[in-house]
Amino acid sequence: MRTKAATGFGASLVVLFFIALFFYLNFTTVIVSGHSMEPTFKPGQRLLASRAYWLVGGVKDNDIVVIKTGNGSEYIIKRVYKTSGETVDWVNVPGDWHLVNGEFRVPDGDIYLIGDNRPVSEDSRSFGAIPISRVIGKIIRY
Repeated sequence: MRTKAATGFGASLVVLFFIALFFYLNFTTVIVSGHSMEPTFKPGQRLLASRAYWLVGGVKDNDIVVIKTGNGSEYIIKRVYKTSGETVDWVNVPGDWHLVNGEFRVPDGDIYLIGDNRPVSEDSRSFGAIPISRVIGKIIRY
């Protein structure tokens, strides 16, 4: 009797370990700082981001994503405005884009991001499209 109880308990621990490992590898909690995503998110608000695209769907227009910046552990939270191959309207093109260049199309493998609070947001209008490989995760709960 004692052996079966210990085996059942051990199996439960193994299952719990794999569930915890799954969540650790596929989900991240981030904290909003700044005002660029207001009114959708307020500074200090905690959000859950997922890397498990097979579970939450791929990155597409209007999704909110967390992006790694070039400064190590820093990140930004922005809304996906356009994805690879899509044309960005003239109002939202990067600041250094000239009309003589024609339409601005998001390069292959990149996404174009804009903050919800556009007057104060530093986004793709100032730094251009960014590689989708820099996406840490897609916000799934807010």
